[in-house]
Amino acid sequence: MRILLALIKKELKQISRDPLTIIIAFILPLISFMIYMYGINLDSVKVTMGIKNDDCSPEVATLVKSFGHSKYVNSINFDNMKDIEKAILKSKIKGAVVIPNDFSSKLARGQQASLFVITDGSEVNTANYVQSYALSIANQWLATSKYRTNMSKQLVTTEVRTWYNPDLNSHHFIMPGSIAITMTLIGILLTSLVVAREWERGTMEALLSTNVKAIHIVLGKYIPYFIIGMLSLTFNVFLCVVVFNIPFRGSFLVLFLISAIFLFTSLGIGLLVSTVLKNQFLASMVALSLGFMPALMLSGLIYPINSMPKIFQYLTTVIPPRYYIAFIQSEFMAGGVTEIRIANAFYLSLLGLFFFGLVYKNTQMRLEAVSPRKIQNKGAKE
Repeated sequence: MRILLALIKKELKQISRDPLTIIIAFILPLISFMIYMYGINLDSVKVTMGIKNDDCSPEVATLVKSFGHSKYVNSINFDNMKDIEKAILKSKIKGAVVIPNDFSSKLARGQQASLFVITDGSEVNTANYVQSYALSIANQWLATSKYRTNMSKQLVTTEVRTWYNPDLNSHHFIMPGSIAITMTLIGILLTSLVVAREWERGTMEALLSTNVKAIHIVLGKYIPYFIIGMLSLTFNVFLCVVVFNIPFRGSFLVLFLISAIFLFTSLGIGLLVSTVLKNQFLASMVALSLGFMPALMLSGLIYPINSMPKIFQYLTTVIPPRYYIAFIQSEFMAGGVTEIRIANAFYLSLLGLFFFGLVYKNTQMRLEAVSPRKIQNKGAKE
């Protein structure tokens, strides 16, 4: 019994001195719970919608106000369709409601009147929300308006026009987004093991004994995985466009150029993790937490960013997949939108250069001094 207690005590002491065990047991679950509890929201989503009112009736003006008072809608008034089209292209709004000029006159005669609803088909779930919110708000307004006397039949209907994805096929935006997940895995997960593996195998010591500079080590790690990542991108785009027939309306040249910037950024995150931690298993766990989980949950691919709490919306601004997913979905579905290309390329470039600088700064060119205690412990193990 004493031997067992001694072994248990010894193991508990070892666990308390091992940060990897603490991270896996407590830190990773804490991160997961924080994301699931506060970052992911499957409830009704608040969407930003444009409103264009062509009916000058004072009663219809109250309908416009009803959209602004809804807790599920952030409404923006527009005067012409060109501004609405630009706003949807730039993702400033997720849809629009156009009230025709004969809307109130039809209701006054007891006839059925239609609202024209325009949705952004690049986000299927949000497009469905826009349709349902528009009809629900219109019916609630009708029930309290002067036209409520004739409620024996449905007076207000919606005529929906879905842009960029008329069939509301979810694969048309999920498949391009999956490219971002693949590129994240290659850029962060694979490279998170590179430098750590060198230190664990002892090859880094041999490398540092040669006449090599820090920039050579950094570029020697970047370039091979950059080539692998671009080859993987080519394969993924081929699968999407040729094999699965996903529509592509943009420029392949721009796609590969901005994808290269995103890959450069992802490589920097992975190499930074590997350089700082120098432990393959720990680096892989941290890479999953910093790379794969945010790319899947906080990038806007599955869960809308505008449905997240403000603190998580701010957090997504430093997550590279957010910018790449916004770009690649636009490139596939809407074609070349200059503002989206420039904005996302700019932010990815800033993040890429930032992480490259950190990797270069943390690249160790000297062996750590080994204390007598470590030498004694090493001799005892042998």
